[in-house]
Amino acid sequence: MPNPLLPRLLPAPIPALHPLAEYRVDGERAAAYAEMKQALQVPWMGVVTMAYAHYPSFFRALWQGIEPIVRSSAFVAHSAALRARAEQGARRLQPASLAPALVELGYAPRELQQIRALIEVFSHGNQPYLLIASITRLLLEGGELDGAGDATPFAGRHGPQAGSALVLMEAHHADAPTRALYADIQRTLGLPFVNTDYRALARWPSYLDAAWRKLAPQVQSEAYRQLCDELHADVLERVAHALPNPAALRGEALRAAAAADAPLAEVIAVARLFQWLLPGLVTNVAFLREQLA
Repeated sequence: MPNPLLPRLLPAPIPALHPLAEYRVDGERAAAYAEMKQALQVPWMGVVTMAYAHYPSFFRALWQGIEPIVRSSAFVAHSAALRARAEQGARRLQPASLAPALVELGYAPRELQQIRALIEVFSHGNQPYLLIASITRLLLEGGELDGAGDATPFAGRHGPQAGSALVLMEAHHADAPTRALYADIQRTLGLPFVNTDYRALARWPSYLDAAWRKLAPQVQSEAYRQLCDELHADVLERVAHALPNPAALRGEALRAAAAADAPLAEVIAVARLFQWLLPGLVTNVAFLREQLA
């Protein structure tokens, strides 16, 4: 079997993405979206899984195979361990507290707590999406899951208490300064879109501007790149050797399903993009969390 520790790889050129928003799906895919959010205990569909859903046979085969994985106690435990590692790493970047500056701007304690609560949603939810992206790329590129982890379903609540749906500040909703901020986020991260996290936090535009101005220089640093590489390697080790595989999801079957929808190379490029970007997103959210700790 090929070495499961795939290199962290940004595809060039970046593939075209066709994420299917929740309001655009119905039937089988709408049911899968609802099941996925319930299983992951998150209030939003990640752009990664909405991009996968553009390929219906592939998305069906993937969700059928990973549903019992993401519901397992092992998956929940490894998501929590990855979060702890990311937050420990973010502290190495020594983010300065933003709270005094925000209070000076007029932010009340209640507003700061609302921002912290939203960051908590992403701090919890990005880890399972990173694991899913890594499972997907591993299987598409010739690796397999050992299936050695505990497949016992997790019982109870592991995510933040369910709240209302996220309010996203889309570019067409935003004023010129926020659109410029979005452009800078895309340019700095090298991405063709703005992740849900930033669009949700843009509900407080002066907060997001201040937070991003402190985070952006870190993205170019060697310490930041090293942290992302560490998370990448850690995730692949957990995915390949520590997660269960009760539905016997196999690479050959997933590749065949992908090839039924599009050229396999196209789907692999999409998988590579998200598996590359998510360690950075996890690191960025951990940094934002530390700014308001």
